[in-house]
Amino acid sequence: MEETLLRFRATANGFLSRYEPLVLLVAPLFALLVARAVHSLLLHVQRQGLKPVLVGFFMSSVKLIPGVNKYIEAEKMKVVEKLQSGTKSKRDSWRSELPSVGLGRGVVEKLEDSKRNDVVWQGKCSGTVYIGGNESEGHFSLVNEAYSMFSHTNPLHQDVFQSVARFEGEVVAMTAALFGSKDKSSGGQICGNMTSGGTESILLAVKTSRDYMRMKKGITRPEMIIAESAHSAYDKAAQYFNIIVRRVPVDEEYKANVRKTKRFINKNTIMIVGSAPGFPHGVIDPIEALGALASSYDICFHVDLCLGGFVLPFARKLGYPIPPFDFSVKGVTSISADVHKYGLGPKGTSVVLYRNHEIRKNQFVAVTEWTGGLYVSPTIAGSRPGGLIAGAWAAMMSLGEEGYLDNTKQIMEVSKRIQKGIQDIPELHIIGKPDMTVIAFGSNVVDIFEVNDIMSSKGWHLNALQKPNSLHICVTLQHVPAAENFLQDLKESVDTVKANPGPISGGLAPIYGAAGKMPDRGLVQDLLVEFMDGSC
Repeated sequence: MEETLLRFRATANGFLSRYEPLVLLVAPLFALLVARAVHSLLLHVQRQGLKPVLVGFFMSSVKLIPGVNKYIEAEKMKVVEKLQSGTKSKRDSWRSELPSVGLGRGVVEKLEDSKRNDVVWQGKCSGTVYIGGNESEGHFSLVNEAYSMFSHTNPLHQDVFQSVARFEGEVVAMTAALFGSKDKSSGGQICGNMTSGGTESILLAVKTSRDYMRMKKGITRPEMIIAESAHSAYDKAAQYFNIIVRRVPVDEEYKANVRKTKRFINKNTIMIVGSAPGFPHGVIDPIEALGALASSYDICFHVDLCLGGFVLPFARKLGYPIPPFDFSVKGVTSISADVHKYGLGPKGTSVVLYRNHEIRKNQFVAVTEWTGGLYVSPTIAGSRPGGLIAGAWAAMMSLGEEGYLDNTKQIMEVSKRIQKGIQDIPELHIIGKPDMTVIAFGSNVVDIFEVNDIMSSKGWHLNALQKPNSLHICVTLQHVPAAENFLQDLKESVDTVKANPGPISGGLAPIYGAAGKMPDRGLVQDLLVEFMDGSC
């Protein structure tokens, strides 16, 4: 053995003696740098996909050509100005400093004047306002009154505003009861907190899952798997919390693809996501199958009930064929549900729930070394508006189960009526099979974005979708008396576009269409950022 080692040593030294010592020193360092560069490139491809990386590299190379980058920037600003459609001129009249003398009660007149300049939204918006009627009566007025009574309160100070702390606990408990907290299969420990909306609820669920999986399985390079139809809040969470997103195509019914989801699971996976329903097409993902998958790999599974939380439990009681979606499903570790949507609470109220306290503890932030004292906070916000919590509590208590059942019956019936009306327009087709109150539709005959522009000119505010190009309407109580008007205007808009194809003056159809065809998604991202930067 020793003789063999000596021969190997002599051979190696003889081979290396042909090279300069400096080369022998630099070569390993150079190889290490190359290996790190290749590793970084592979990670980038893994995160973004091969096609986006190649397109991005091509575009970066093209921009090096003299004059090209300047041309692209100029064209980009033209698109941004088109998107903003005159908002800059409106901003010129905005106040930029305090009045020298306060207006006192006269400010109320200013508020009323400004409000009168808002667009007519009653019955004309997809989602947006979920409470029926007008703001001066009924449930609308009750929620506003509840908010104003507690507008000065802050649950951060539990010792002072004990009523608000109780309201939050009761809203969470009542919401949890809708999602199986009373069932033995839930484990009897469902807990949670109120948040400022569905996005914060999702952000907290992702952050909590990340930290829980780090504690439980030692995962330090976290990844999560979402369907293409999952809400963009997951991408925001990924950027905030440094998590890799694995995006899975939906199946032929526009549901999360369980088989492809399984293919993406690896040792760094912290969670998978299901939507009930998904925002784009109103389709409920296969929650039971996803739950079984998460359970078998011992990872977290979040169910996004932001849209369906205050519809699906009642629709099921009314006899609609609603598949399992809550904590009764094995594997579900967290749920988000918006009270400010079909819960008919004030804007800025949502709930995030967890299967047990062991998971939820990872949501909290505790600080022990601050000179200001010991600090612990349950949500992203420190101070929170107690008026919103009181308004959510008032909304749920005033309606009760009977009220929610009645509301659900109305919106489910009008949704089916609108869906049938859309199907009766020959040029249109429904995307997927809507399970609830969101109806997406497209066309193989007319440009659907041109249809949207005509509908906008008639005062309607619908959501434009992509992959495939389509529109959707999220049906609320505001649409109960307006359904026939919507269908009539939609048919007229389709007929107009069919008879006169092509973009209308001031319409956004060309921009939507071009954005969908751009292979460089980084450029589209830049456009959105520029638009937002000039709009707020």
